[in-house]
Amino acid sequence: QVQLVESGGGLVQAGGSLNVSCVASGIFFSITAMGWYRPAPGKERELVAISTSDSDTIYANSVKGRFAISRDNAKNTVFLQMNSLKVDDTAVYYCNADVVETYYSLPSAYWGQGTQVTVSS
Repeated sequence: QVQLVESGGGLVQAGGSLNVSCVASGIFFSITAMGWYRPAPGKERELVAISTSDSDTIYANSVKGRFAISRDNAKNTVFLQMNSLKVDDTAVYYCNADVVETYYSLPSAYWGQGTQVTVSS
């Protein structure tokens, strides 16, 4: 069983910064993409940022230039550094990982429980 556990959320004033992290644990062969999502109007969740297996990064237009995603593959951990936070960034941030459980498996998507980020004005 694979588990994703997020940490680092909290309350911050607008313009401030937060760093959230997510650790994947369990028995698996590898992890391809790891990323962060948050709820959005009309969608269950929208992509915030993702780091692919090729170390490419993709960001939502709304966070480009303010957020930075990084990974520590040796520790199966993904980080999201959030700077210049806005009230509109307030959300539960969910970690996602595409996990290859065995050598013969295709990636399966796993989700964390979410970490609350609240930005006050």
